[in-house]
Amino acid sequence: MRRYVFVLALLFAPPAIAQQKAKNVLLFVADGLRPGIVNEATAPTMAALSARGVRFANSHALFPTFTTANAAALATGHFAGDHGDFSNTIFTGKPIFLPHFGPTVTPFLESDRVLGDVDANFGGDYLNEETILHAAREKGFGTAAIGKLGPTLIQDHLARDGKSTIVIDDSTGHAGPDDDTGVPLPAEIQQKLEEKGLAIARPRAMPNVAQQADFVRAATEVVLPWFKRRGQTFVMVFWSRDPDGTQHTQTDSPEKLVPGINGPSSLAAIRNADDNLAALLAALKDQGLDGDTDVIVTSDHGFSTISKESATSWAATQSYEKVPAGQLPPGFVALDLAHALSLPLFDPDKGNAPLKPGATPSRGNGLLGDDPADPDIVVAGNGGSDLIYLPKAKDPAAANALARKIEMILSAQDYVSGVFASDDLGPVPGALKFSEIGLKGAAVTPVPALVVNFRSFSTGCDDPTACGVQVADTSLRQGQGMHGSFSRADTRNFMAAAGPSFRTAHVDFAPASNADIGMTIARLLDLDISRKGGLVGRVLTEAMPNGAEPASTRGATSSTPDAHGHVTTLRFQQVGPTRYFDAAGYPGRTLGLPGPSE
Repeated sequence: MRRYVFVLALLFAPPAIAQQKAKNVLLFVADGLRPGIVNEATAPTMAALSARGVRFANSHALFPTFTTANAAALATGHFAGDHGDFSNTIFTGKPIFLPHFGPTVTPFLESDRVLGDVDANFGGDYLNEETILHAAREKGFGTAAIGKLGPTLIQDHLARDGKSTIVIDDSTGHAGPDDDTGVPLPAEIQQKLEEKGLAIARPRAMPNVAQQADFVRAATEVVLPWFKRRGQTFVMVFWSRDPDGTQHTQTDSPEKLVPGINGPSSLAAIRNADDNLAALLAALKDQGLDGDTDVIVTSDHGFSTISKESATSWAATQSYEKVPAGQLPPGFVALDLAHALSLPLFDPDKGNAPLKPGATPSRGNGLLGDDPADPDIVVAGNGGSDLIYLPKAKDPAAANALARKIEMILSAQDYVSGVFASDDLGPVPGALKFSEIGLKGAAVTPVPALVVNFRSFSTGCDDPTACGVQVADTSLRQGQGMHGSFSRADTRNFMAAAGPSFRTAHVDFAPASNADIGMTIARLLDLDISRKGGLVGRVLTEAMPNGAEPASTRGATSSTPDAHGHVTTLRFQQVGPTRYFDAAGYPGRTLGLPGPSE
């Protein structure tokens, strides 16, 4: 089994990068920000921070390139094979209450209530790895996580007592039998928010700009001054829902791929996130904290424009309400598999109701088999890639046979670009093993049997990763935005850092990832964190004063061909044992993975 291990040899850290006193850390996450779109005109604050500090020119999100999977990597420093947060929607094996939907075995993890229930069902800690914020507060640091629902709480998802980490997100102040339940706040923080005229409970339908402005005010007018008064070294995570939220739902080019996510709405969302960062930096300066604070900026993943086109899908030949004729409907993987295997299909998000002709799964998820309570196949629809589970196939030979059958059905589809299979299944022709991409580890949540990646390409701009397109299993429309694939447009994220622990005016060309950020923050804070799994990032020592750029290599690996002749190929980079994933899929069908004639 391939392992990506980096030992935190804190006792042997080079003197040039050893920390003499604990410094504050601000981690700012611009959800869904593409590095190729950041410049002095679109995002002047981020561009300036990159220029005066360290710009990571070879940055990587982890696959699957979804928010919660990368939030967990930032929180723990581990790959998904260890932390078990495989995508925004996973199969839990037991019903979890999803607000506004009810019990489901395929919950959407961007919910405080869901995260609490998932924790309770998996030994009290679904990630099975200690988070950086948890370790920091145990050491006596002030800790806070502010911003987008889901990834914000993931940073310290066990902090639910209202007395430890300050958590402010969309669900703060909300509770109810059918509602999301926010994490309580310390009494003093509640009082200070009210003094500033900031509502504890925010309206559900609050526009991104207004909501982000409230989060920024909470951070700059209440939380930072609170840490300053207490004289605490602090770690704060600020998770901006823009540009992700706007890029998903923008309607600048309905049904068209251009401009797609490069229209005026997306550009305004990028500026919104940039303005948020500018306000936080100004507050650090006003509080006299800027000289002692390391600021790290990243995005959880890149982004692409949605295509819903297919010439091979059975699902695309059917008629559905609100789906243009000939386009892929939401849940097309579940629909196509059910049709090809002649299996009944049930909707896990509607009380396991059978799917009627002309209907689509309400959230793209599907239970295939005669008994929805004991399905043969579970499809967790996510966007640029989907997860497939085989909960009923306990016999290894039967599981392998079913996995091979599913792979053959999927590889015949023009919307597919690569399949990945659990090592436990044994050989599956056409599918690359999970151990090659950091998905086989110490996870305690159910591990998918297969992950299917969807086709991606570029519309032809100067920077292909800034105008990527991907087929996506989503209720969103063609021309809107999505992520989650193994396209380089999705794996290429934005990363920069500035502060007393980082070099100035430096470009880091070594590969770096979100897991590395988690491990680097642990080093900056001198945290001693126990590890259950070994799939971890590395400390970005080359970005620190007098740090030397590490040697890196490039490589590729491929599956055996399936009967259709399809081969799943991975292009990667490596520093020591730590692997960085550039792109994967069928050559010529994934952006960043050219075909033989290209």
